Formats: sequence, structure tokens, C-alpha cells
Amino acid sequence: MDAFYASVEQRDNPQLRGKPLAVGGSRQRGVVAAASYEARQFGVRSAMASSTALRKCPDLIFVKPRFDVYKAVSAQIRAVFAEYTDLIEPLSLDEAYLDVTVNFKEIASATQIAQDIRERIHKDTGLTASAGISYNKFLAKLASDYRKPNGQFVIKPHQGLAFVEGLAVGQFHGIGNVTAAKLNQLGVFTGWDLRQQSEAFLRQYFGKAGSYYYTIARAIDHRPVLAHRLRKSIGSETTFEQDLTTGEALLACLVPLVDSVWKATERLGVKGRTVTLKVKYADFEQITRSRTLLTALNQQAQLEQVSQELLNGVLPLPKGVRLLGVTLSNLERPDEETGQQLTIPF
Repeated sequence: MDAFYASVEQRDNPQLRGKPLAVGGSRQRGVVAAASYEARQFGVRSAMASSTALRKCPDLIFVKPRFDVYKAVSAQIRAVFAEYTDLIEPLSLDEAYLDVTVNFKEIASATQIAQDIRERIHKDTGLTASAGISYNKFLAKLASDYRKPNGQFVIKPHQGLAFVEGLAVGQFHGIGNVTAAKLNQLGVFTGWDLRQQSEAFLRQYFGKAGSYYYTIARAIDHRPVLAHRLRKSIGSETTFEQDLTTGEALLACLVPLVDSVWKATERLGVKGRTVTLKVKYADFEQITRSRTLLTALNQQAQLEQVSQELLNGVLPLPKGVRLLGVTLSNLERPDEETGQQLTIPF
């Protein structure tokens, strides 16, 4: 979907149309959850501090998020997908992979299916969507960004290798800023550079992810579209109105975060083995501390204990803290064998 949260707000309030809009909190320590295309022209992006966004765009309008509405619209969109295929892998409320190799409407062209789906979404919701079409997930994801907003782009099998080799490694889905910088330090700047490296070389510097980088540099991605995909993690975090400077204050704020995460695991029917603590200091320096257990956590008290131990590991505080977060990952279903890490797609 195109600027999903912001587009929903502009759809429901005509006075917001054509104006720079941010969904999120406008307070000093707020964060932009989504930005309209009008706001993006000023450099406003999601996950940006609200204060920074306002400096970039003084006329920016902030709207509080309405997640119940976004979820309802997302359900409408998923219903459209389900008319074409049951191989749907949601990534978020506004994005999904679809395998339409065999589809309910027996349409031979994936391009035509994408066009039909986009038209149906607009008819049913009044919102626009963009699509990427290709022969694997990696390329389809890349293609989805090429005709935004309200467009679609196709990478055909004979085009895949040439398309990848011309990209900067930072444009690859699955390669973040830190990894891109490390690749640059190794003399790898483009997809063509990446393809010149051996799998052994990439594994030496990036572990198992090196094998993934090796294959996508060759436009190869054998990951299937997984319906009912198990989410990667469950997390909760809070940004404080004022910096916290004592361990006691942080420990007190840790309890509701743990409670939020645990309630989400119960609601989703999952357990997890890896606990990660996130701390963002007043100067925006961010650190994480993690611990992976042999078996999944069975009680909230266990999650709280591990989280507290991780927090104790960063005390005493070297400076004030503006944000604290707890995440549980390596998730598994209760009926799956415990003590065994799941293979979760990127």
C-alpha cells in the first residue's frame, strides 16, 4: 500500500488531502509512524523523531494513529488477495507476498493479476497500492518500490541478473545500513561487486547471512511464499517524556513492557527463546543486549527475570536514557518441538 496509514487519514479527512501529514505523536519525543508523500518531499520519513520532522517541514500536520481502522482496512485488502490465491504471506498490515503461479481465476499473466488486484483495492477502499512482479520474492520486493505510488513494475526472468548487478548493495532487501557499510569497507558497492565474491568469503564476514547474499547477488531466491507465516518477533518499547538517569527508574518501566510482550505471546499462541533489551540514550546512541535460551520461556516471570538481568548488565548508566524496549524472538508454536530454532524467512 502507498503511505498506508497516512493515506487512510487523508481518505477519511478531506481537509488533510494534499498536505504534508505525519501519523504519530507531535510531542518533543514523539516518532513518525508514517508520512504522506507530501511530507516525504521535505525528507520526512517513518521512524524519524517528530522534532526532526518538524524542522524539515514546519507545516507538518500530526495525526494520532488509529490502528483499529488500519487493521480493518487491511482485512479488506486481504479479502481481495484471497479471491486470487490462498498463498498469501503477510509482512505487515500493508504489505504481503502472493504466489499466483496457480490462481483461482486461472489468469495466465501475473502482471494482469497485479493490475486487477490494485483496481479492486482502490474500488473497495479508495486507496492506491503498488506491486512488484517477478519470479522470486527478492526481486518482487525490489520491483515493488520502482513505480510508487500507484504503479507496478515487472522484472522478467531474463532481466533478473542485469537488474541486480546495477544496484547499490544498500538497495538490497535484507541488507541494512550497517551491513552495507561493512560491504563497502570490503570493496563491495554494487550487485556486480557482490557477485564477484565467493560464498566462503561472504560467510567468513557475515555468517549464515553470507549464503543469502551470495544467492541474491545472482538473482536467485528459492524461498517459497509461506501462508500463515510465523512472525519473527514480538516487542514493546516506550519513549520517556524526560530522560531517565537511574537503574531503579528503568527497572520500574521494564515491568509494563514485559507485561505487554507476554500478553501478545498469549494472544498469538507463541513462545520465544531469545530476549533482547533495547536502550536508546539521550544522545540517540542505541545499544541492544540479548540472551538466547535452550528452551522457550513458559512464564511471564521468566521473561521478566531475563529482561532484568540484561538491564542490570548495562548499569550503572553512563548517561540518561530516552527509550527502553523489550523484544522476544526465535518464536515457535506450543505444539512445535522446543529447543529447536525455527527457519524464518528474511
